[in-house]
Amino acid sequence: MVKKNTRLKRELAYRGTILDIYKDTMQLENGNIEEWDFVSHRMGAAAVVPVMPDGKIIMVRQYRNAIERETLEIPAGKRDSIDEDTAICATRELEEETGYKADKIEFLLSLRTTVAFCDEFVDVYLATGLTPGVQHLDDSESIEVETYTVDELCEMVYAGKLQDAKTVAAIMAYANKIKS
Repeated sequence: MVKKNTRLKRELAYRGTILDIYKDTMQLENGNIEEWDFVSHRMGAAAVVPVMPDGKIIMVRQYRNAIERETLEIPAGKRDSIDEDTAICATRELEEETGYKADKIEFLLSLRTTVAFCDEFVDVYLATGLTPGVQHLDDSESIEVETYTVDELCEMVYAGKLQDAKTVAAIMAYANKIKS
């Protein structure tokens, strides 16, 4: 059984647009005192696996500053408020990023992205009954919409070409769901 560490102090080091970064002073089970970083994602997020009538999945390609390159991901975004239903957030992000609307949104999975230092959670939904519309991108977004088969996306996961955690988890969960 793992013994509990104790937080002695939490100090805000930086307040950002969507993240707060803290310095935690921790007393470990062995009595040692350590300083740990903690990142709080204040809103949480939602993501969506949008499946076209032909079975292809809509993906978004966009630049990610943290890794200094473009990534291929499922549509996703943060909640507008701490109590916004993640299904509503997923529906909104689908339309904003891809232009598509869904007749049906179904919960697929919930995940924590980086539990070692961050409390961010992402609820992932499956969207079907898609109809095209118009993208509503934020001023800071530049997104290309692409479609792929499940097999193509699984191959990209295994080849290391898809590395975004929520995307990998969502694609693998969806692939498993349709095989069942």
